[in-house]
Amino acid sequence: MAAEGEYESVLCVKPEVNVYRIPPRASNRAYRAADWKLDAPDWSGRMRITAKGKVAYVKLEDKISGELFAQAPVKEYPGVAVETVSDSSRYFVLRIQDDNGRSAFIGVGFGDRGDAFDFNVALQDHFKWVKQENEISKSALLGDSGPKLDLGFKEGQTITLNIGQGKKKDKPRPQVLGGFGLLPPPPGSKLAPPPSSGPSNHNIVPQMGGTATGCLLELDSSNSNTVVQSNPSSDLWGDFSAPASSVPPPSRPQKTANWIQF
Repeated sequence: MAAEGEYESVLCVKPEVNVYRIPPRASNRAYRAADWKLDAPDWSGRMRITAKGKVAYVKLEDKISGELFAQAPVKEYPGVAVETVSDSSRYFVLRIQDDNGRSAFIGVGFGDRGDAFDFNVALQDHFKWVKQENEISKSALLGDSGPKLDLGFKEGQTITLNIGQGKKKDKPRPQVLGGFGLLPPPPGSKLAPPPSSGPSNHNIVPQMGGTATGCLLELDSSNSNTVVQSNPSSDLWGDFSAPASSVPPPSRPQKTANWIQF
C-alpha cells in the first residue's frame, strides 16, 4: 500500500466503460473478448485512473453519484493487474481487489478505440516515471556509498595564473630559391623557354663582292629570306636607312642604286 501522507493525482478519466463477467481461464492462452457477452454488459459507469506514490489505481465509479463500484491496484504495467485480450484493442482484463484483499477478474471495454488508447497511454506514462525515479534513487545510493573526490585547496596551497602573457608565434618566412634570397614566382606564371639552337625559318646568306656593299631584300610567299650581296654599283639599303655608326661613309657618291622588284 502507499505510504501515508502521499497525495493522490488523477491520470485519466473516461465517462463511459462497460464491465463484463468473464469465465475462468482454463489454460495459459490469452483472454478473448469474443467469449464474453459483449452485447449485454453486466455494469456500465465511468473509469478514473489515479496515482498515489508509485501505485496506480483503476477505479470504476457510478456516473452520477461517483460511488466506487470496484478498483484495481496496479503496481506494474504490463502485469497481472491489467492484461490485454488477443482479439481486440478495446477490451482489457482487470484484477480487482476489496479492502480485505480478496481479488477477482473482470473484463472492461470501451465503445471508442480512442478511449482505449488513452487508458493504455496513461498507465504507460505513469510507470515510465516510476522507472526513472527508481534509477535516480539507485544512482543517489551508489554516489553516497562511493569515494568522494576532494577538489578543495589544502592549507597553504596556492595557484598562479598567467593571463595575457602568451608566447607570440613567429610568422613563417617565405622560402628562398637557390639560396640567393629570391622570392618564388607568383602562381600561374611561366618561365620563358630558352632560345632554340635549331635552324630558323630566316636564313641570312652573306656574299662577298667588291669594295662597296649593298642589300637586296626578297620576299617569298612561302618563307622570307634575306640575302646580302655585294654590288659595286650600290652602297645604300634602298629606301631603308641604317644607323650612321654601322654604315661606313662612302668614298665617293653613287648616282644609281639597284632595286630588286617585289
